[in-house]
Amino acid sequence: MANKALRFTSRAQRGSSKRYFVIDDPSWCAAALLLVLTLSSSAFFIDQTQLVYLCVVDGMLLLHGCYLRGKLMSLIKLFVVQLLVTCCLYLLMQQSDRMLEGVLAVCRLLLAAIPGWWLAMSCSPERIAEVLNWVMPVKWAFVVAASISLLPFFSREIQEIYAIQRMRGANISAKALRNPRHWPELVHCILVPLLIQLLKLAKQMANAAKLRQFDQRQKTTFWRY
Repeated sequence: MANKALRFTSRAQRGSSKRYFVIDDPSWCAAALLLVLTLSSSAFFIDQTQLVYLCVVDGMLLLHGCYLRGKLMSLIKLFVVQLLVTCCLYLLMQQSDRMLEGVLAVCRLLLAAIPGWWLAMSCSPERIAEVLNWVMPVKWAFVVAASISLLPFFSREIQEIYAIQRMRGANISAKALRNPRHWPELVHCILVPLLIQLLKLAKQMANAAKLRQFDQRQKTTFWRY
């Protein structure tokens, strides 16, 4: 009876945990990495008429990522910001009739970013590092896997810093940023604190790896949970 209750509790905790990854086998993780590399590279190299098929595949990845409790707001904000910046640059440097080219370029960037977002939602960083260790040195595999695992943290930090700066009265709202005079305030209030936080996190991860004697063993181990 106690074992059944324990199994039920572990399943409930796994279902409610935001850090549950559906792909935890190295073979499936390798297949997912190949799929992501293929889709992301195809976003830049395939013909414009074939982008519809890529949109269908990326749409399926979006639905699966949402099912895994992934947040689409970060992708939406990234797309909107890139679209606004690209359109402004085309208006300043190119003719207005070439605006469609800029929109298409931003769409390709979004299609290239969706597979990586899905990979961060579905594969555990430990399995990604284990798979990458098959084809690259341990240190490089650790850096790549750590960078992928930092994507959700990066999104949460931006939201928290933005909310705090808005509470203290910073002019960084969507309406205020229409005025270019407020753009330096966005850099000082959002980008600089975010950079400092990321540098602090990178130092903490380096110290944690050093304390665990990372790269001092002939065979690197990977924790399975």
